[in-house]
Amino acid sequence: MRRSRVLLLTLIALIAFAANSILCRLAFERSDIDAASFTSIRLVSGALALWLIVALRRDVRGIGGSWPSAFALFAYAAAFSFAYVSLPTGVGALLLFGAVQATMIFAGLRAGERLGRRQGAGLALALGGLGYLLMPGFAAPALGGSLLMLAAGIAWGVYSLRGRGTADPLGATAGNFLRAVPLALGASVAALPGMQPDVAGAGYAVLSGALASGAGYAVWYAALRGLTATHAATVQLSVPVIAAAGGTVLLGEPVTLRLVFASIAILGGIALVVFGRRQAGPSRAT
Repeated sequence: MRRSRVLLLTLIALIAFAANSILCRLAFERSDIDAASFTSIRLVSGALALWLIVALRRDVRGIGGSWPSAFALFAYAAAFSFAYVSLPTGVGALLLFGAVQATMIFAGLRAGERLGRRQGAGLALALGGLGYLLMPGFAAPALGGSLLMLAAGIAWGVYSLRGRGTADPLGATAGNFLRAVPLALGASVAALPGMQPDVAGAGYAVLSGALASGAGYAVWYAALRGLTATHAATVQLSVPVIAAAGGTVLLGEPVTLRLVFASIAILGGIALVVFGRRQAGPSRAT
């Protein structure tokens, strides 16, 4: 694959991933939609978009996935939506990304991986950055929303670990989205007394599901064919930064010193772990 094509696909995918955070915040700031409805519409839209993409590519009977992975996907999507009711865009994206990476790193340690001195320092720095971001005080994010976003990150980390080594990640993702739909609809029924249907909010949810999630994953998996595992992990460091920039431009959210320092610590620490792995030896893309 030509390098220019890989770079373009990668850029589009990263913007799409950041757009999930931006669209979710836009929905709660500029409409009356509730988090349960946003989650259901997002997952339904994502499932339809991915089904269509896979159908255009090959026989839909080849769609994979599993119920445990679908549950992890649903847990991520639900916690993500409810967290963004109270969190700024950049803070939420940073917490999500940090929790995802921490989950995958600790899973590797549990499986017998060993961290070098630089990697250990990077992990400590990243965890310290998370602690600093959540530390009580002025400009601290809402604790409930923060805990929900950390839970969303852990769920997405579990989902990513379950999909590691999948021969057809796009087909598996489509299948998991389809299986997650009844889970989301069931949660919406349970939350029926507090549901607030909203046309504008539904529009943001459709964009998040069909474009930022469904099409975004398809583009990302295409880009992965031209990226090494290390490069793929490294470029994802930009997603919280893109999300924070979008929140500032579109929602007028302030960029606090706490967010800046925490971002440097978390993203810098994760970069140390990623590059340490690169020096230790090659790894497969997930």
